[in-house]
Amino acid sequence: MAALSQTTRTFTLNTGEKIPAVGLGTWQSKPNEVSRAVEAALRAGYRHIDTAHAYGNEREVGEGIRASGVPREQIWLTTKLDNTWHKHVVEGLAASLEALQTDYIDLFLMHWPSSTDPDDRKKHYQDWDFRDTWREMEKLLGTGKVRNIGVSNFGIRNLDKLLNSPECKVIPAVNQIELHPCRPSPKLVAYNADKGIHSTGYSCLGSTDSPLYTNEKLLAIAKAKGRTPQQVLLMWGLTKGWSVIPKSVTPARIEANFDLDGWDLTADEVAQIDSIPERFKVCDDKWLPVQVFFGDDE
Repeated sequence: MAALSQTTRTFTLNTGEKIPAVGLGTWQSKPNEVSRAVEAALRAGYRHIDTAHAYGNEREVGEGIRASGVPREQIWLTTKLDNTWHKHVVEGLAASLEALQTDYIDLFLMHWPSSTDPDDRKKHYQDWDFRDTWREMEKLLGTGKVRNIGVSNFGIRNLDKLLNSPECKVIPAVNQIELHPCRPSPKLVAYNADKGIHSTGYSCLGSTDSPLYTNEKLLAIAKAKGRTPQQVLLMWGLTKGWSVIPKSVTPARIEANFDLDGWDLTADEVAQIDSIPERFKVCDDKWLPVQVFFGDDE
């Protein structure tokens, strides 16, 4: 039996739309590198690009898309509403559309469940929280400017709070969360699946200088497969059932991260990776005015 083609694989969302399984992440990419990375990814076959207003690179992402020559309708484009735009969702979307130079967003995410006061980023609005923001995001559906809406960095506690709100009429299509073998969040992934919410994994390679790259189990599997540790990590996530958005600005690595066809991981290899005991988090909530991670998702 031939291995599943991961480069053309999609996951069907609760809206019926299909999100490509593998995308290019652009968080922490340096200025002037992003447009070239996006162009290289699209030329290599990627059809899923992930960005955010907070990354400060939406304009470059748009430039890369246009330079690639790939028609816009063939690309799944995700961006995110920044924390300081929670009371101004329409304006936040307009800013992203203008920067990206596109007429619509395939997936518009609430970046964090933190409604931050733009006049003092150490403060949270007293009269507004993410449930109010979600209500306003729901209104974007049907405008032609947003095809799907979702959330990011939502744990079980905040998802419960959102979904149990009487004003919540639309279940998020996606919850984009940190996912790698040292942050597998099985309870949260299971909760998402139970609610019909697709999980997308960011920092799926464990981020820069990840301790995963010295893990003996991972290195042994990579060597046995004739693959890079990064490729094995991506295949692990895909096998688990979530989409992955590895970040790179190096064309050779961008292409290598997409070389996922014609092979797979055995159940035993997946179990070995699952058994890695170390835990770490790339992205915490200490910089936010409110706590959003409660340690209850593992």
